Amino acid sequence: MNSLATLDIVVILVYLVGIIIYGISKSKRSSSEDYFLGGRTMTWPIVGIALFSANISSSTLVGLASDGFQTNVHVYNYEWFAVVVLVFFSIFFLPFYLKSGVYTMPEFLERRYDGRSRYYFSFITIVGNVLVDTAAGLYVGSIVLKLLFPDLSSSMIIILLAVAAAAYTIPGGLNSVIQTEVIQAILLIIGSCIITYFAFERLGGGWNMMMTKLDAVLAGGGIDFSERIAEGKYVPSDSGDTFSLVRPNNDEFMPWWGLLTGVPLLGFYFWANNQFMVQRVLGAKDLNHGRWGALFAGLLKLPVIFIMVVPGVLAIMLFKDLDISGLNYITNGAPCENLADCPNLTYPVLLFNLLPTGLLGLVVAGLLAAMMSSVSATFNSASTLITMDFVRNINPKLTSKQLVRAGQIATLILVVLAASWVPFIERVSDSLWSYLQLVIAFTSPPAVSAFLLGMFWKRANGTGAFTSLLVGGGLALFMIISEVYDIIPAINEFHFLAKANLLFVVSIIVHIIVSLSTAEPPVEKIAEYTYKSEMFTSESEELKALPWYQNYRILSIILLILTAIVVGMFL
Repeated sequence: MNSLATLDIVVILVYLVGIIIYGISKSKRSSSEDYFLGGRTMTWPIVGIALFSANISSSTLVGLASDGFQTNVHVYNYEWFAVVVLVFFSIFFLPFYLKSGVYTMPEFLERRYDGRSRYYFSFITIVGNVLVDTAAGLYVGSIVLKLLFPDLSSSMIIILLAVAAAAYTIPGGLNSVIQTEVIQAILLIIGSCIITYFAFERLGGGWNMMMTKLDAVLAGGGIDFSERIAEGKYVPSDSGDTFSLVRPNNDEFMPWWGLLTGVPLLGFYFWANNQFMVQRVLGAKDLNHGRWGALFAGLLKLPVIFIMVVPGVLAIMLFKDLDISGLNYITNGAPCENLADCPNLTYPVLLFNLLPTGLLGLVVAGLLAAMMSSVSATFNSASTLITMDFVRNINPKLTSKQLVRAGQIATLILVVLAASWVPFIERVSDSLWSYLQLVIAFTSPPAVSAFLLGMFWKRANGTGAFTSLLVGGGLALFMIISEVYDIIPAINEFHFLAKANLLFVVSIIVHIIVSLSTAEPPVEKIAEYTYKSEMFTSESEELKALPWYQNYRILSIILLILTAIVVGMFL
């Protein structure tokens, strides 16, 4: 299953060497703004594709296929809801981010509140980048290469992948990262379409045939869901249930109330507060290009269910009984006998069993490219946080070139930390996507409350923000420890989206109480960094001078209508 022809190996090597050379050639590092924000010259297609590529990374790609195989098709709710979040982000938050000229999201918190919130949020974001985005990307790359080269140790594979991603990130900065992301996103989309095509070809028929055979598989027992049944958790009984995006209250993955509350909360953090994603928009040449780019990224998210989730569902009919014991792949201390044991192998199994020679090398190169894209992006964003939020403030006299060098050193340190964390991922969760969402659920709610209240409530002050971040962070840490050591079983039984909602509500309440109990914020912080209705009015006058296809409000409405049509197909 996991053998590569000489042509495939040549294709992979040529691509990886080529993308590193290309990335270095696109470097911009004459100043700190060039290195960390690409000189703020990105046009909307580049911004949109870079956002999509950084989001649909190798970890997301493998995670979506894995959950599709486990009939968790409603994982797509995270994808389409990104459109709603990006529209909200474009209207309210992006203008403040770009006009303020900040390098980082924590820096914006300092503008609105004070330095305490900045340093706390910066530290949390750096930790999250290492534990979630970078480590998960390396983990996915190690899965694929371990199958290809079983004689190589996992540690060696991870080190090689990290070094390859850092090869153009360290010398090139954000411009190198984004320029390579554009190529990788195109290859990623092409590869996903190819896999979907060959999966339907192997199945023998189109969409209707897939639904018919899925009914038969589920009715006949399908995959061994006995553990989920024993726990009283919902299991779909037919294909209509499988492809329904709205699930019952007892669904283990995403109950309907989680779709209404938890998904927007996590999505808002990821797209509007996370340095990893927002940094691409901060590099836009102006506000319009930033907005158009964000909306373009939302448009690219809509087909994900067809080309990235559906292949996982097809794997249920095609490979549910495939013997993969020969791979000697170990998870949770036990060898994998079939895909039900190791759903994270769904995407690699599809690759190696469906694609012909040549195409296999191209798509594997695309998967590794996606890994390099996400890892390099997090390296760059985390090094930006370290340099601009800590190093620059510790020594304000550093020149622009010295700041760039500090960012390069920070990237090297992050390479080591991320590579060291990879072995712990499978110990935390047997589903990569669940791991990603679990970590975000515990880290994002306090930050989201601080950004939202700061933008829309004039009375919110620095003491309230910092206190809510500390309380929310402390409560999140307690929940994690309680789950590991079973301290409070009642809380441990909560759905992870319920825990995220609880953290958000607690953070909001603490923020409000402390803000009202302490001094009002300075006038300049309210005037410059809170939303006012007159902003909407003045912007409306400006938009009248633009044709409809450049009016982001009209484009937003069109995008939301398209989203409603796609989502409506799966209700």
